[in-house]
Amino acid sequence: MDFSRLKSGTASVWAGETEIFPEGSHTVPIVNTVTFAYKDLEEWHEVAKGNRDGHIYSRNTNPTVSVLEEKIRVLEKAESAASFASGMAAISNTLFALLKPGSRVVSIKDSYGGTSRLFLEFLPRFNIEVTLCETGDHEQMEKEIAKGCDLVYLETPTNPTLKILDLERLSGAAKKVAAVTVVDNTFASPVNQNPLLLGADLVIHSATKYLGGHSDTLCGLVCGRRELVHQIFLFREINGASLNPETAYNVIRGMKTLEIRVERQNHNAMQIAKFLDSHSKVDKVFYPGLESHRGHEIAKKQMRGFGGILSFELKGGYDAVKTVLHNLKLVHLAASLGSVSTLAGTPRTTSHVELTEAQRKELGISESLVRYSVGIENTEDLINDLSEALDLLG
Repeated sequence: MDFSRLKSGTASVWAGETEIFPEGSHTVPIVNTVTFAYKDLEEWHEVAKGNRDGHIYSRNTNPTVSVLEEKIRVLEKAESAASFASGMAAISNTLFALLKPGSRVVSIKDSYGGTSRLFLEFLPRFNIEVTLCETGDHEQMEKEIAKGCDLVYLETPTNPTLKILDLERLSGAAKKVAAVTVVDNTFASPVNQNPLLLGADLVIHSATKYLGGHSDTLCGLVCGRRELVHQIFLFREINGASLNPETAYNVIRGMKTLEIRVERQNHNAMQIAKFLDSHSKVDKVFYPGLESHRGHEIAKKQMRGFGGILSFELKGGYDAVKTVLHNLKLVHLAASLGSVSTLAGTPRTTSHVELTEAQRKELGISESLVRYSVGIENTEDLINDLSEALDLLG
């Protein structure tokens, strides 16, 4: 079936599931096996050589996992996809599969904390040069890319201050020097943004977040150009950071409601951002849907929705943060994001726990910042919950 003409909500349900499963099963079977048996040696050999469809060993491929990979391939308009045991496994496998000693990476200072640690600590050990530019300074990034590089790594919106990068512009700059553009699309989800359509070569998702949607499973996904994904797959095949079929099933189930969840979260976040933006106890609100946001015009151009994550700075510093977070009733104080229930925390305990306070400050992340991942609850209830907690501030 040609999914290119279908909307994301339909594709989330049907991609990878148009064929009838064994025994007439309506839902995707969890194929919990390590190895796959063959009665015929020649058939086994053809599958092993990749000349015929089939599975040999679940560290490499698995029927349940293949359905998940097909879903993200369709949703991101990609040629191919590969899955991993976590979002960080997807990121690290991508970088180590595509880079080698002497390679050069151009990226931003505001990457997720785990990604930043790869850039600052791990890649340099392998004589891989990493240049981190001011996030949002497109001119600086273009100049650094033009000097020559092998990979451009982007993340938009960023974590946790929701900065926006112009994907079309930066992907275009990368193409001029034959660099691979990789985009972490976790915050946006494929419902709101498709980086491949804007010129990127690869898209990464921590499927732990919006794709799974229920904070009950770890998963990472990479999709994009076939030859690049195959290169990453071969590295993962030996590296062993494979996804197990039970986890794949959970993400598949979560993805069936992806569009309706994200649309509700988009709506909730927009209304909450407006509420906070007008509140006397709030110093700043970071949400690309607000016209006052520095990246609003770019976000309007490349996103269909502004996402379910916002962050805000409170007047009164870290003491104010503790007062508000300790008194919210409709929030779990927990790491992660993209869940059906609202989650909140501070960068010092979530996205940038690996960094020192001075390093966070250098990135523009203050100790008075709260990251708020909006769930699918009723908007009014969430706003009332925030209002009551903010009223406790002196």
